[in-house]
Amino acid sequence: MTELTTTAGKVNSNNLLRRDVRFLGNILGEVLVHQGGNELLEIVEKIRETSKSLRSVFLPELHSEFKELINSLDPENRHQVIRAFAIYFQLVNIAEQNHRIRRKRDYERSAGETVQPGSIESAIQELRERDFSPKEVWEIINGLSLELVMTAHPTEAMRRAILDIHKRISDDVTGLDNPTLTFREREQLREKLLNEVITLWQTDELRDRKPTVLDEVRNGMYYFHETIFHVLPDVYQELERCLSKYYPGQNWHVPTYLRFGSWIGGDRDGNPSVTASVTIQTLRIQRIMAIREYQQIMRQLIQYLSFSTSIVNVTPELLESIEKDRAVVQLERSDAWRNDNEPYRIKLSYMITKTQNVLDDKKKGTLERYSSPEELINDLNVIDRSLRHHYADYVADTYIKKLIRQVELFGFHTATLDIRQHSQEHEKAMTEILAKMDITPDYSKLTESEKIELLEKLLNDPRPLTSPYQEYSESTEECLEVYRTVHAAQAEYGKQCITSYLISMAEAASDILEVMVFAKEVGLFRRDKDGTVVCTLQAVPLFETIDDLHAAPEIMRTIFNLPIYRQAVEAMSNLQEIMLGYSDSNKDGGVVTANWELRVALKELTAMADSYDVKLKFFHGRGGALGRGGMPLNRSILAQPASTIGGGIKITEQGEVISSRYKMKGIAYRSLEQATSALVIAAINARTPHSDLYENKWEDICREISEISLTKYQDLIFRDPDFLSFFKESTPLPEIGELNIGSRPSKRKNSDRFEDLRAIPWVFAWTQSRYLLPAWYAAGTGLQSFYDNKEENLKILQHMYEHFSFFTSLVDTLQMALAKADLVIAKEYSEMSKNDEARKRIYGQIEEEFRLTSELILKITGQQDILDNVPVIQESIRLRNPYVDPLSYLQVQLLTELRALRETEQDDPDLLREVLLTINGIAAGLRNTG
Repeated sequence: MTELTTTAGKVNSNNLLRRDVRFLGNILGEVLVHQGGNELLEIVEKIRETSKSLRSVFLPELHSEFKELINSLDPENRHQVIRAFAIYFQLVNIAEQNHRIRRKRDYERSAGETVQPGSIESAIQELRERDFSPKEVWEIINGLSLELVMTAHPTEAMRRAILDIHKRISDDVTGLDNPTLTFREREQLREKLLNEVITLWQTDELRDRKPTVLDEVRNGMYYFHETIFHVLPDVYQELERCLSKYYPGQNWHVPTYLRFGSWIGGDRDGNPSVTASVTIQTLRIQRIMAIREYQQIMRQLIQYLSFSTSIVNVTPELLESIEKDRAVVQLERSDAWRNDNEPYRIKLSYMITKTQNVLDDKKKGTLERYSSPEELINDLNVIDRSLRHHYADYVADTYIKKLIRQVELFGFHTATLDIRQHSQEHEKAMTEILAKMDITPDYSKLTESEKIELLEKLLNDPRPLTSPYQEYSESTEECLEVYRTVHAAQAEYGKQCITSYLISMAEAASDILEVMVFAKEVGLFRRDKDGTVVCTLQAVPLFETIDDLHAAPEIMRTIFNLPIYRQAVEAMSNLQEIMLGYSDSNKDGGVVTANWELRVALKELTAMADSYDVKLKFFHGRGGALGRGGMPLNRSILAQPASTIGGGIKITEQGEVISSRYKMKGIAYRSLEQATSALVIAAINARTPHSDLYENKWEDICREISEISLTKYQDLIFRDPDFLSFFKESTPLPEIGELNIGSRPSKRKNSDRFEDLRAIPWVFAWTQSRYLLPAWYAAGTGLQSFYDNKEENLKILQHMYEHFSFFTSLVDTLQMALAKADLVIAKEYSEMSKNDEARKRIYGQIEEEFRLTSELILKITGQQDILDNVPVIQESIRLRNPYVDPLSYLQVQLLTELRALRETEQDDPDLLREVLLTINGIAAGLRNTG
């Protein structure tokens, strides 16, 4: 199992990737022999060779032979074969991730003074070349805003234990590049890798239970500890370096423009396990994470800052601060620094204790602990000034400046936590409370205008709405407790710990006002006697479906017309956050219509808000998969209309995207660097808008394409009575719910309705079965409706692809989906559908649409093959497919056996386990889940 490589970059660099893949493949081969004997290796090799041959030339007789080979495996060998292919992909993915870092280093080594495209320096260089003045650059930098929000969406199929092994293997593989290794050291490295792969083979890939919410919180914190906490400040440092290089003479201290948030522990939409208590525990875990990081860094600083007053003169300010600490802070004997001539070490000992005391509730309100991150920053600035006083500037720049930036970025809470809940939960609680107070017998039955009138009145009324002496249902009490928790959290952890309350399925202005009324009830919103409105929690509507996107501008117009709500927005820096859902809009209308309607909503909402002099911060709910808006971080920023980014951008980072993007420091840095570069370029584009005579015409064409595509999509998904049964039977949808990859249920309700199915398992199931239908279906029909086999129309589409960024992004996304899809294998899955007539009809429609879409994409791009424009990815997919194929055929066989068994009300845990192993393996092979 050693032939899978990718052709990327220069020959020498590519050879190193081949070396790593071959090296790891040979080690895996040894493990297979060690664990299963030569027979296992021979079976795996035969399957691999046959699969490769099928991919080279599809022969019906060879196809039959291949399926017979798969079906003839006995259970023991079958289990081992599945794991062999799955683990092989894990090793190849490690090699490719390492190679990405290697390629960047190779580029920087060979480029000399050449600036790498997509880097921070390339963006600042463009500012300089376009003659932006330092004042204009300051305005651009001060206007940048990007928040990356980690979510616990269940799309990460790998266990934490497996990820830990991957990291160790990755570190060891990196060591192969060390030219100074002796022969013995290289042999020792090989032995270490062999042991790690054996450990990987003998470690269970599957979770034995669903993770708890707090498990998910700790998993999220893993990435902060491993990479984000250390890499993010480096991105800021690079931006300041580049600004100083191209705009010398300025004092560049970049404000906080890029930070991380989280939903993990705050997202209670459809997840009853996320309670108010869990949210408090989440904040506590996040605080401990930040404090522990600062303490570790300061302990290292004690080793570095050995400056002695017998040699240098420190500032009186530093000595005074030490005396103040000595008067109030009790040090453990082991923590006290005994050399009075080393003041920095003495000061840091007190600072470590004061950060530790932040975690001690008994020390609240005392001078023995820091009451805020700003107090820690003040002490660090004291050290910084003193170091510079005796010309230890390099030390200050290297160590203290970075720690100050870390405290600025992560505070005492690590990441801002968002709260999310479904709009119906608020309406139910409001209905009960208002009935008990005799305000209205059934709030839910009021018209929208009546709800708005009542809620506006309640917001303006300073009197409380609830009573501590009144009993409420469990769900209403939990709803109220969430707001009390937010209020207590802001008091304990600072107002930045929670600032946004997201409302899923926001369909009306009343959905937003309900949250504000509950916020008023606990003091998160109030009007003081002098008329000043204080608001520390913003209601953030999440517009998810196509209908919601259509309604969004009018909903926000209605809410902005209410004086009391406008005052609440002004209290939040005159900034309104709005979230747009990519997953549900795609599930609702298909990829073409979802992308188009999101663009329309962005522009219309921005224009509407401008008329009220309100800035909008758009929160883009992108998933990892193509069918859920997934794309590289920098592309997702540049994909937005430039006029819509003025208030800032938030983007979700979900599931497997988190591990692939933040598991390794080099990749995390490059991703964040590219995001920063994209932010600057987007700001440049917003300041230098170009009026394209064609754009209005192009948008009209896209609108027509979208309308036809929507009809085609919904004809199949919503209007074909057999479609839902076909979907459930010809994909592993039912079994995905048994893969313990998230604490949240796969359905919002205990319902089999399509509307209640979450977008993640919808996309995950289509990806596993190789259709990837949500990422491309109905695009061909939409494009054909305009093309209409007319050469002049094709030229227009080709011109749009070259010059209209929205259309370019859409077509390239379609290419990626088409390249990963495989309708030959998808047909094998379709055979599991029980209704022959429906199966032939529905699969036939899908197959015809796939053919049409592929043909039109090639016509529009002028390419010979799909993804000719990205040969690195094209080749990677081409070479991966023969290794994924056996897992797909095995999955079909196993699903058929398992379902037949379950129809007789029997079960087989071992059979289910094998199904779940194929799910993991295919996810690793396609590098995609949901």
